[in-house]
Amino acid sequence: MKKHNFSAGPSVLPNEVLIEASKSIIELDNIGLSLIEISHRSKEFIAIMEEATERVLELTKLKNKGYKAIFVQGGASMQFLMAAYNLLENKAAYINTGTWSVKAIKEAKLLGEVNEIASSLEKNFNYIPKNYTIPINAQYLHITTNNTIFGTQYKTFPKTSIPLIADMSSDIFSREIDFSKFDVFYAGAQKNIGPAGVTLVVVKEEILNKVSRNIPTMLNYRSYIKAGSMSNTPPVFAVYTTLLNLRWIEKQGGLKEIEKLNEEKAKLLYNEIDRNSCFDGFAEINDRSHMNATFTLKDESRKNEFDQIWMKNNINGLNGHRSVGGYRASIYNALKIESVEELVLCMKKLEKN
Repeated sequence: MKKHNFSAGPSVLPNEVLIEASKSIIELDNIGLSLIEISHRSKEFIAIMEEATERVLELTKLKNKGYKAIFVQGGASMQFLMAAYNLLENKAAYINTGTWSVKAIKEAKLLGEVNEIASSLEKNFNYIPKNYTIPINAQYLHITTNNTIFGTQYKTFPKTSIPLIADMSSDIFSREIDFSKFDVFYAGAQKNIGPAGVTLVVVKEEILNKVSRNIPTMLNYRSYIKAGSMSNTPPVFAVYTTLLNLRWIEKQGGLKEIEKLNEEKAKLLYNEIDRNSCFDGFAEINDRSHMNATFTLKDESRKNEFDQIWMKNNINGLNGHRSVGGYRASIYNALKIESVEELVLCMKKLEKN
């Protein structure tokens, strides 16, 4: 029996995507070769890459609007450096909302001045900062749209006259937003896009070529755009599985329908967290993530009791990050509402014991 997988990442993928991807390991589309045997320069894989990038631009409604979608390696962690390498001439602004923001700030400081214009550190990152001034002389403002560890999420985005850059790793393609507000956004695949090993970057071309430094080929967005994401051998299986997942999103009705389901799952879980006398929510209510729900026990002495309940009910990946403690339920796109219902039953059972 397949488990209810609340893992923060790598995370749950749609079953039909897993089945189709597994078939490709044996043979891709009746060509007599495995996906992982064919050349990345073959017409079959070039078609896969082109369809994947095309679908990204269609899904984000950025097609023919001056944006390019590229697939790179190194995860979002590489993008902390890569974005700064391509865009930071002397000064950038960052909003610090947690661990991944801190890491992004650290990398950017290697290349220029970083102005941390707001932070929620003083409350252990349990909210999204609202009041700050964006310096107009910065090359860009960087935000992290969803904070996997602390369970917070931007519901609205900063209005700014300077380019807006976003790490969307843990909530990309989970809701309808105006992607044209962003000049660059990136995401490690292993949350809502696909398997670990590939990273999606979408960049507005007009903001490139504005730094004076020489950019190494493998860190240069222009290189990947020019080479069609093939500056080196791409992770073919991860890209193909991502394509299958993009097709799956379209079959569900696109981002509008995906968002409805995600809101339903989040409402079900947060209602139980708030109702149940055994639990406390971690994040401030207005900033709660619809992807990563963080909560703690009011009585930590009952941890082993609750752990036994959810483990016996075929649930996986519920323990919280050490920075928060307690529990974290990651309810990404592919997680079915039945899994959330099962978790809610476990929470009710603890209360009744």
